[in-house]
Amino acid sequence: MRTDAVRGSSRWMEPLLLFAVAAGIFIADQTTKALVMTGIGLNERVRVVGDLVQLWHVRNSGAAFSLFQGGTLLFLVVTVLALGMIVYFHREFRGRSPWLQALLGVILGGTAGNLVDRIRFGYVTDFVSVGVGELRWPTFNIADSSIVIGIGVLVAYLLLTDRRRQELGT
Repeated sequence: MRTDAVRGSSRWMEPLLLFAVAAGIFIADQTTKALVMTGIGLNERVRVVGDLVQLWHVRNSGAAFSLFQGGTLLFLVVTVLALGMIVYFHREFRGRSPWLQALLGVILGGTAGNLVDRIRFGYVTDFVSVGVGELRWPTFNIADSSIVIGIGVLVAYLLLTDRRRQELGT
């Protein structure tokens, strides 16, 4: 009976964790973008750590690294596919570590943050610029960071757990 109670609580705790983390990322992303849009002029730069880290208000109608400019419809389709993958992994990871659900929440929050921007404005507001002089990493935002870090950790997890399974012969 106790096992059933634990299983029952994890059924709602896992989605709750996923959505709570996603909501936190989404709120942080939308709040920082709004602050940049109201506080820094378009294409204006504000030095944070000398030339190394700057706030640089830019609009990105493309994908990461400003690829595929103006491809809003393409990005909406890719986002729907990404959301489908998050649902798939959420179901596949049921009963495993709650960290996996939190990790999916990080990806979901970032995906939702950029999706809302694309629907509302037709572009995404980017504002974190790292580099020296004109040698700079492409400008990004919290949603971008969440997606990239979340997917990177997820891929590493999947690769490591698959290797462990192969080593164990399962």
